Amino acid sequence: MGNKEEKTVSVLNSFSLEGKVALITGASYGIGFAIASAYAQAGATIVFNDIKQELVDKGVASYGELGIKAHGYVCDVTNEEMVNEFIAKVEKEVGVIDILVNNAGIIKRVPMCEMSAADFRQVIDVDLNAPFIVSKAVIPGMIKKGHGKIINICSMMSELGRETVSAYAAAKGGLKMLTKNIASEYGEFNIQCNGIGPGYIATPQTAPLRELQPDGSKHPFDQFIISKTPAARWGEAEDLQGPAIFLASDASDFVNGHILYVDGGILAYIGKQPQ
Repeated sequence: MGNKEEKTVSVLNSFSLEGKVALITGASYGIGFAIASAYAQAGATIVFNDIKQELVDKGVASYGELGIKAHGYVCDVTNEEMVNEFIAKVEKEVGVIDILVNNAGIIKRVPMCEMSAADFRQVIDVDLNAPFIVSKAVIPGMIKKGHGKIINICSMMSELGRETVSAYAAAKGGLKMLTKNIASEYGEFNIQCNGIGPGYIATPQTAPLRELQPDGSKHPFDQFIISKTPAARWGEAEDLQGPAIFLASDASDFVNGHILYVDGGILAYIGKQPQ
């Protein structure tokens, strides 16, 4: 009985993030906030950034309401010089980063032929170039420590196309391949780089798409998503917490270059046959 209990404790310990420093970019709210909050519960020290001081202050306050002491910094993750200064400051003030979650991202929903090249470049810059820049800044510290976890927030658009999201799909498809390449290049240093691909998540930003219509019917997009999802519901930010802890913990030490889709089964499903 004692041996069985010891094995159980040992397995659960492999999911602990006790003593780890985790940087989650753009985690003042939303998916990044949910992941960072879960990491704090698992024992990690939380570091996050945002592009404006007011967003950082709001984030620190939101974490504080949950009893989490988060370290917030202002940093534009598309600016390599600023990122290098930011990472050096974090290493000095908090500690060398063990876990990086490249969460900061934007989307511009514009038909491709109506989208300017400048807008396309901005999406690529935030959603693809920034994860490259931040990963490059933390990898040397991870190599010195002898371990590291990098988690890129990919998307179902890493696999699928859809109207009006050409830049986002291009960026997230590129992020999937950057994930695989970091795993290939730095796996020998005990650094694991994986991705999480959220499905459609119920957040304040998607709330208008889930509002009931004046006649009491569901929003057409809401109906569309539920019909395409075997789970028959939108995801919640909390649905990402367990997978994010797994990929940040010792439990995933032999998982590398993998994209874990947390989508309720959308990518596995061809859809309902028309009646």
